[in-house]
Amino acid sequence: MASGFFAILDDIAALMDDVAVASKIATKQTAGILGDDLAVNAEKATGFLSSREIPVLMKIMKGSFLNKLIILPIAFLLQFLFPPAIKVILVLGGLYLAFEGVEKIIEYFFHQKKEGEKVVEEIGDAAELENSKVKSAVMTDFILSIEIVIIALGSVLDKSLPIQIVTVSVVAVLATIGVYGIVALIVRMDDAGYKLIKKSNNKGILNALGNFLVKALPIIIKALSVIGTIALLLVSGGIFDHNIEVLHHFWPNFPEMAKQLLYGIIAGLLMVVLFNIGKKIYSLVKK
Repeated sequence: MASGFFAILDDIAALMDDVAVASKIATKQTAGILGDDLAVNAEKATGFLSSREIPVLMKIMKGSFLNKLIILPIAFLLQFLFPPAIKVILVLGGLYLAFEGVEKIIEYFFHQKKEGEKVVEEIGDAAELENSKVKSAVMTDFILSIEIVIIALGSVLDKSLPIQIVTVSVVAVLATIGVYGIVALIVRMDDAGYKLIKKSNNKGILNALGNFLVKALPIIIKALSVIGTIALLLVSGGIFDHNIEVLHHFWPNFPEMAKQLLYGIIAGLLMVVLFNIGKKIYSLVKK
């Protein structure tokens, strides 16, 4: 009886060792997409009132966990029943990311300046605006989470099913905690800076550090906005490049990152055109 119990413990220990090694490999494989995930989500989690930043971030993080709870069993099931379906889902997700990235660029260059009344009207409807941004962030996270799960799963396909399940689940949880933990630190930089300034009585190293954090935050947020948009296009272009055979072998001598960025921009422009045509058709039918 005792020997059987210790044998089970040995099996569990061996499984955990295998999971630890596999998780390390899977984390390395997903490092690139995690960097993009961080940039995209940091950009989406900013722009709220200071008092709402952490509550909003918690809503997005909760949505991210829910996304992964949905994605993980479906990914394992599809991998077992019909692996090609995963590629189709990835490509559809890539089209959404490309659309969002190009839409941000168009909005930046061609957006209309808002008059005073319009701005006041939007501020008055802050709760609805917040919910809209949270939904958008969770949707984007869903696509990025699919990519993370699929890449992690692809790195352990030669392992047994229990190791695959535990490894990919561990990577998914660590990715969520890691990304949103760093985002939380970024969005609270200014508050930390103000506290350091107050504690230092406006002098010394703490004061200098506090001022640096306060001044650095707007620069970081602007940089993350740009990086996040580029990341959306790169991730989408990477999905097309790795999952569409024709595109993968197209322009073989072209730099890979530039090619993926170009794929993302082209796909995004096509999606924006189709979206606007769809909107016009819908408005005509509605009339």
